[in-house]
Amino acid sequence: MPVDATDDLADVFEYETIAVVGCSSTPGKAAHDVPNYLREQGYDVIPVNPFADEIFGRPVYDSLADVEEAIDVVCIFRPSEEVSEIVDAALERDDVEVVWTQQGIRDDEAAARVEDDGRVAVQSRCMMVEHRRLSA
Repeated sequence: MPVDATDDLADVFEYETIAVVGCSSTPGKAAHDVPNYLREQGYDVIPVNPFADEIFGRPVYDSLADVEEAIDVVCIFRPSEEVSEIVDAALERDDVEVVWTQQGIRDDEAAARVEDDGRVAVQSRCMMVEHRRLSA
């Protein structure tokens, strides 16, 4: 089963680099505001979006495969039906430790593949909400 325990979620926030698939350049959208919050908390946020050139003053990658830096966590802001393909790309990388889908996004089969590969899966939870809750 995907990670659900508070202690396990706290461990996720020990990582430093978060690639955000579906990161938005539009303030007011969760896919912009959540990664921006994470940046403000000191995380290295890598935006991934094939339809944007720059977000948060940094270049945007078209896909996870294009990201040159090491990634600890992949945070997904895409519809549930796209999660499986994104998980495949995350599992192609040796550096990804956690795959996290945001609130309302889930794919149980893809999450099982993440865990079967010895990595952590978190589904349908907001990273900002969980970070705030655990930091309180």
